Amino acid sequence: MSKQKFFVLDTNVLLHNADSLTSFADNSVILPMTVIEELDKFKRHNDELGRNARHVIRQLDKLRTVGSLKDGVTMENGGTLRITVERRDMPGALLDMSVADNRILAVANSLHEEGKAVIFVSKDINARLKADALGIDTMDFEKQKCNEDDLYTGWRKVEVATEVIDRFYDEKTLTVEGFDFFDNEFVLLQDEQNPKHSGIGRALAKDTLTHLNSKYENAWNIHPRSKEQRMALELLLDPEVSLVTLIGQAGTGKTLLALAAGLECVIHKESYERLLVSRPVIPMGKDIGYLPGSKDEKLTLWMQPIFDNLTYLMRHDRRSEDEGSVQQKVDKLLKNQQVELEALTYIRGRSIPRQFVIVDEAQNLTPHEVKTIISRAGENTKMVFTGDPQQIDNPYLDSASNGLSYAVERLKGHGIFGHVTLSKSERSPLSAIAADYL
Repeated sequence: MSKQKFFVLDTNVLLHNADSLTSFADNSVILPMTVIEELDKFKRHNDELGRNARHVIRQLDKLRTVGSLKDGVTMENGGTLRITVERRDMPGALLDMSVADNRILAVANSLHEEGKAVIFVSKDINARLKADALGIDTMDFEKQKCNEDDLYTGWRKVEVATEVIDRFYDEKTLTVEGFDFFDNEFVLLQDEQNPKHSGIGRALAKDTLTHLNSKYENAWNIHPRSKEQRMALELLLDPEVSLVTLIGQAGTGKTLLALAAGLECVIHKESYERLLVSRPVIPMGKDIGYLPGSKDEKLTLWMQPIFDNLTYLMRHDRRSEDEGSVQQKVDKLLKNQQVELEALTYIRGRSIPRQFVIVDEAQNLTPHEVKTIISRAGENTKMVFTGDPQQIDNPYLDSASNGLSYAVERLKGHGIFGHVTLSKSERSPLSAIAADYL
């Protein structure tokens, strides 16, 4: 029988995932009293952290009715949960005990010196370094993490015989035996003898490809500059695909393509009533009061990258050349509420029907936050998440644990979902070398 493990949880784990208490099977979960005190501070917040804190506190209160949290309470998953009060005379507690992290580590160190199999769980890298220096096994909270090296890209290259590509061009669909494609995955068929002889298909089933739709070759007079951008447009303009994720480094065109497709679908095709564009204020839900001005003026400052792209798109809209200056066109879209810019703070709790929704910088969202946003989608709403997992501002997320990457891995293969990873910067030669070499 394996030795029971004692998982000492840092506060940030509970704030990151309110269900983390039950994520350690039938082992012992230890919460230092400092964690309870920190949860009490966060419970008053009106953001995601506050909601998670309140949820954890309610779970603990429910367990309190079952038994003594001091002695340990058995949870439904077979594990036990115990709240431990830190003492100044704990073995090895030589750190500055006025620091909250050190008091939490003192509990882990005390159990460690008693000979127990202790694992300190924290999303704070510095706290994990301290634990390692004390000789305590440590780990990040691994649930809802994906392998960034194997992250689904949305397309693959397959080498085939010349006659297979010829048959693909001659027929509407092509069956490629021996493969297991995901729904809406793109496949670059490349001639084994002549790499320039190729074709791009979209998977309808595990081994069946179809041609890309010629109606989706451009949006708002924007034409794709790479095969990945063409794949992205296919998903963005297809009304049968309700959720699209686009990942790429700066300058790959993910936000511009999403906005172009949104304008095309809302204004020209009238498939949706409004284009709703949002970006997370880090952390999600935090008030934007630190910016000057009214709500609209604050949003103007925060949404400036979106305005930059809208200005570029309106400059390229040849169908409305007589409607005034570029700025007047943008202002008219906002005044007519055909385009709405909103902070994610104000999206929570809404029901969003018949809208084309773009969430930019989605790599700064947790998996739970992405789930919450997607659940806002009403009838005939399309959602697009864009971001770069290599540029994360949230201190407790990384390229493997952020909500955007998690959604890509969890939703691949579903018929109403599509994803493309864009690799080449198309913004400018200067932007490209910055992305590649800096």
